[in-house]
Amino acid sequence: MKWTTCLQMVLIITAAALAHTCGATPLEANPFFAPWTTPHATPPFDQIKNHHFMPAYLQGMEEHKGEIEAIIANPQTADFHNTIAALDRSGDLLGRVGAVFNSLNSAHTNDEIQKIAREVTPLLTKHRNDIRLDDRLFRRIKTVYEQRADLKLDTEEAKLLEDTYLSFVRSGADLTEAKKARFREISERLSLLSLTFRENLLKETNEFKLVIEKEADLAGLPPTVIAAAAETAAQTGDAGKWVFTIKKPSMIPFLQYAQNRALREKLYRAYFMNGDNDNAFDNKNIVAEIAALRVERANLQGYKTYADFALERNMAKTPQNVYDFLGKLWEPALANAKKERDEMQALIDREGGGFQLQPWDWWYYAEKVRKEKYDLDENELRPYFLLDNVRQGAFDLAGKLYGIQIVERHDIPVYCDEVRVFEVREADGTHIGLLYTDYFPRPGKRSGAWCGGFRDQERRDGVMITPLVTNVGNFSRPTGDTPSLLSPDEVETLFHEFGHALHALFSNTTYRGLSLPGDFIELPSQVMENWVYEPEVLKSFARHYQTGEVIPQPLVDKIIASSKFNQGFITVEYLAACFLDMDWHILTDTAPQETNTFETRSMERIGLIPEIIPRYRSTYFGHTFSGGYSAGYYYYIWAEVLDSDAFQAFKENGLFDRKTAQAFRDNVLARSSADDAMKMYIQFRGKEPEIEPLLRKRGLK
Repeated sequence: MKWTTCLQMVLIITAAALAHTCGATPLEANPFFAPWTTPHATPPFDQIKNHHFMPAYLQGMEEHKGEIEAIIANPQTADFHNTIAALDRSGDLLGRVGAVFNSLNSAHTNDEIQKIAREVTPLLTKHRNDIRLDDRLFRRIKTVYEQRADLKLDTEEAKLLEDTYLSFVRSGADLTEAKKARFREISERLSLLSLTFRENLLKETNEFKLVIEKEADLAGLPPTVIAAAAETAAQTGDAGKWVFTIKKPSMIPFLQYAQNRALREKLYRAYFMNGDNDNAFDNKNIVAEIAALRVERANLQGYKTYADFALERNMAKTPQNVYDFLGKLWEPALANAKKERDEMQALIDREGGGFQLQPWDWWYYAEKVRKEKYDLDENELRPYFLLDNVRQGAFDLAGKLYGIQIVERHDIPVYCDEVRVFEVREADGTHIGLLYTDYFPRPGKRSGAWCGGFRDQERRDGVMITPLVTNVGNFSRPTGDTPSLLSPDEVETLFHEFGHALHALFSNTTYRGLSLPGDFIELPSQVMENWVYEPEVLKSFARHYQTGEVIPQPLVDKIIASSKFNQGFITVEYLAACFLDMDWHILTDTAPQETNTFETRSMERIGLIPEIIPRYRSTYFGHTFSGGYSAGYYYYIWAEVLDSDAFQAFKENGLFDRKTAQAFRDNVLARSSADDAMKMYIQFRGKEPEIEPLLRKRGLK
């Protein structure tokens, strides 16, 4: 099968039309078509304009197709270097434009970028399918794979060969022509549905605002929260009022401290009804269709369910193993959550509240119980968690563990003036990579926090290509004269995402096509959270933003004493979402479900108490319906077994023991994708992980 001349003509005509209609400059002026002369060949954001993306995408697809054709047409017998390695090296331009565009579409999008995304998504899906479903290319890959026992490949080469072969098989390369045709249709439809889901979620999140006009309705809220709401109001055209949104830096403090129960309900209801309002942004039918199409696609490939397909290459291996694992945690977590509920209900009754605890009450009364039991108000902690200090604390920890230096750079172009760039160097000054941080919410940024990048680490002809990594979050903004002061949860999130960044920065492999089990990928991030409240680390960054005073020991003692507080709730709302995700992906019926009915039955099956709502309901469950964690939201708790066990090595050998840290860097961070994940973990730890450290940490044992 040759690449269709018709498609080539369409792409050429489309590129010419775009250049004309968008006012684009000639191809040679497009920054994607020339080497980047910026420091460390970083994206020249001062030159990149929206109209550059589509011509660059189209040219990237054309170049990539040419490279694939060259591999197929190679007259030499297929071998590792002329087929597997050559495939890994292909698609540079397409990868470069995609990395920049996808980062912007997540962190700094607008109507024009979203329009481009809708135009290019089906083209990219077709392009990927054309490669993965090409019989000629697959025959060459299969030839090499079938000879693998006779090839003298090193560990990384053998892993790349296996990953490449299985990725093609899992992308439909072994299907009949009729099944391939349907596979293409499903893939193209799923890509558009996931994009629409994500756009709806962003639009509905941005559309809602709780406008408060009476100062009395702010009762209970800390001054910093009120000031932030006033600034938000000024930005939304409601000057002189106070505006709260369903973005967590705005919503959570309101739920924790606002005395007005009706307003707490209004705000939280807007959050948990996101995508479920029967309006233009409704996601119920999208969820149902995505789940049904995933069943059908899995069936085409010979799997009973999508979860069977998704988990096959993960550490968990099977859906039953995931359910068994979640079940071990669910029973004690639910028991703890019920005790927490009863404590809060008793407090409501003592105060003469006259009502039953509801989901929008949980944060508020949890704070009251925390204050009563531990004399700790979470708001007491914020003045000690200045964003810049917390970030520096994470950097200093990495320096102690790995001997690296992290220095801010002011000569690197950025896509938004809130972005800061840091160079990461070895102790001897050798360049490791760059880290871009983008920490504050804005209308063009999706919710949550994540680690991404503009370039992965690899080696070309022995030359190290260093990574360009991003940490993106939605943390509390500065307000007026008050700088950004983080909540404890935001502090942990910053350390978490920095852990992902270290994983990317320390990567030391030759090939970029190596895969890593999804349920292993959260280990490098979550292990970093373990250091946050260790007194020696906490005191290194927790300084009062006004006085510079180190966080006092009595406050540290309260933090430690309350470390297991509310863990029932935290664990249950998370596990409920894990069960919901898995339930959607063990379906065997290709007919779409009624989304809310399905979700209700899922939660009834596990006995979720009505006072708690899953961390993510289906209609705003971006991890599973648009974020790559389908049948995989359990990754975090699975990896927490690993990270809790891994941190024990540091507790045993010393919190900053360089030998232990180097072993973790060498086996987990640098080479984890180059070999079997469990094998690499055992090489670090000397044994398989145990679940007991996790149970103790969460107060479940």
